[in-house]
Amino acid sequence: MLRIKKVATKPSKPEKLDVQGLRAPLELRRHPTARRLTLRVSRSRRAVILTMPKRCSLDEAGSFLYRHLDWVHNCIDEIPDPVIFEHGALVPLRGVIHKLSFIGAKRVDEIVTPVPGGADNATPELLVSGRGEHAPRRFRDWMVDQSRNDLGKRVRHHAENLSLRPKRFTIRDQSTRWGSCSSSGCLSFSWRLIMAPPVVLDYLAAHEVAHLAEMNHGARFWQLVERTMPRMNEAKDWLRREGMDLHRYGAGNRYGQSWRVLFCQPQIARADRCPGLLMGRCRRLGCCWLCYPYFYWQSRA
Repeated sequence: MLRIKKVATKPSKPEKLDVQGLRAPLELRRHPTARRLTLRVSRSRRAVILTMPKRCSLDEAGSFLYRHLDWVHNCIDEIPDPVIFEHGALVPLRGVIHKLSFIGAKRVDEIVTPVPGGADNATPELLVSGRGEHAPRRFRDWMVDQSRNDLGKRVRHHAENLSLRPKRFTIRDQSTRWGSCSSSGCLSFSWRLIMAPPVVLDYLAAHEVAHLAEMNHGARFWQLVERTMPRMNEAKDWLRREGMDLHRYGAGNRYGQSWRVLFCQPQIARADRCPGLLMGRCRRLGCCWLCYPYFYWQSRA
């Protein structure tokens, strides 16, 4: 009888690429199906992502990156600075800019109390109770709860309109997409949608609910979305123009510590979820721009 002995393999070491003058973290990935070098700048993570074919050398990847270093820096310069949740910060809530006011540890009924701007057009305020070191986290948790409440109402509304039934939905801090729908009927949304105008949150709820019937972005899918959300195009336009700015707001510096180079293990680097974008065939800003917020540049060799 033939016996096969399993030999433990050592995990692959992360590949390193030294880049002089790069003003952002670098993520170096090898993709088994990539045919060319792909360079992107993620607005949500403020990171440079260089995807390489399996047999591409580091020297070739470094040369490709250096050739487009000016383009990378231009993209980074276009990304707005992060806004930390702190006293006096200006933060959008349901599309309206509010001023954060940390009022300290006081006995109040709500963690956050909205205060209208008044007749003099003053900036509305959000009064956040709690000790100073806990106020940013308390405010973020409150925003997540507001997002869960608003999305729950709109998901139920659109599900009833389309005679569909989601299994459940969750709220996360997704950096690469605003929402998702699994094949099992579970919906997931970014809590940051509460900062967008209500029509945008409403559209994303309709978008993911429609995926319960059509797990694609074909004509029938868009017909379903438009049937339950007539202002679909208005919301999509806002997301294209303003959507990525929502990622600049957070309880801490979302973009991380001091600039450092990040490397992905080759065996765990995730495949790009949009083959059209990867191979340069995608020219529709609708779906890919909504779900995959990247600048990108790819080699023409």
